Amino acid sequence: MPVKEKKKTKRAAGQVGTLAAKVIAGERAALAQAITLLESSAEFHRADQAELLKVLLPESGRSLRIGITGVPGAGKSTLIDSLGREFIKRGSKVAVLAIDPSSSVSGGSILGDKTRMELLSREPHAFIRPSPTSGMLGGVSLRTREAIVAVEAAGFDIVLIETVGVGQSEIAVRGMVDCCLLLMLTGAGDELQSMKRGLMELADILLMSKSDGANAEAAERLSTEIKLVLPFLRPFTPGWTVPVLLASALSGEGVPELAQSALSFRDCARASSQFDAQRRAQNEQWFEERLSFELKRKLFAGDTKRAERYQALKSALQQGASNVVDAVEELLSQA
Repeated sequence: MPVKEKKKTKRAAGQVGTLAAKVIAGERAALAQAITLLESSAEFHRADQAELLKVLLPESGRSLRIGITGVPGAGKSTLIDSLGREFIKRGSKVAVLAIDPSSSVSGGSILGDKTRMELLSREPHAFIRPSPTSGMLGGVSLRTREAIVAVEAAGFDIVLIETVGVGQSEIAVRGMVDCCLLLMLTGAGDELQSMKRGLMELADILLMSKSDGANAEAAERLSTEIKLVLPFLRPFTPGWTVPVLLASALSGEGVPELAQSALSFRDCARASSQFDAQRRAQNEQWFEERLSFELKRKLFAGDTKRAERYQALKSALQQGASNVVDAVEELLSQA
C-alpha cells in the first residue's frame, strides 16, 4: 500500500507544468516520461494526462505525419531506419512511434522494433518510442494520437508511425496521419492480394520494398502491374498522383527519392487545402474516440455493481444466454 500511495501523490501541483515545459524545450528524458504518463491506464493519472495535453496541444500540429504500413516481413522497421536518417540529412528532427502487437494471453509486447533501427537510434535528432497495441485494433496503440502531440510539441517535424503489420485492419492509421506509405512485398503469394488492394486505396505512396539483388526484377515487374491498376482507383488525397517507387533499405537505393516524394506530397496537400481539411477531420475522429472511451469509463466509475453486471452480461453473451440488444438496454437502465 505505501508504494501505491506514493505513486498517487507523486506529481504535486505544478509538476505537470514543469514536465510540459521540459518537453517543449526538447528534453528527451522528459518526452519519454510524458509519453509514459499519457499511455498510463491508471485512474489516478487521468487529471495529470488532461493537464499535460492541454499545455502540449498548442505547441503541436506542425509536423509531417507519415504512416508506414504493409504486411509482416515487408521491412518496415529497416526502411524507417534508412528513411529517418535521410530526413535528418535534410535538416529534420525525426520521431518514430513503433507499434508492436500485444499478446492476447499476457497482454505483454516484445517491443523489438527499436533493435532494427540501430543506426537511427544513435542519431541525436531522432527519437524512437516503441508502444504496445494493448489490444487496440487497427495496427496502432490506444494512445498513438496523444504520443503524436507530445513528440510534435518537443519539436520533431517528421513523425513516422510504424503500424503492426496485420493487413486491412491497419486502416486506423489513415485517420492519424497526413501521408500513408504502403510497402508492397514481391513473392508474398496470391493470398495477400486482397489485403493489398484494400490498403492501396488508402495509400498516398506505394513502395516496392526490398527491391535489390535477386528480388529486383520481380519488384520492377510488380511496380509495372500496379501502375496499370492505379488509374482505376480514386486517390485518397484529391489532386495527388500516387507514385509507385522502388527502394532498398539495405543499400539505400531509392530512399532519397522516397523522402522527396513524401515532402512533395506535403507541399501538394497544403497547396490544395487538403492538408488542413484532413487534420480537422482527424480531430473530429479523435473527439469521437475519446468521447466514447470517456463515456464508457464514467459508466463504471465508482459503480461496482454495474461493473460486475457488465462482466456478467459479457459472460451471458458468450454462453448464448442473452443477446446484444437486451444486454445493452439492461446495463444502461441500471441506476
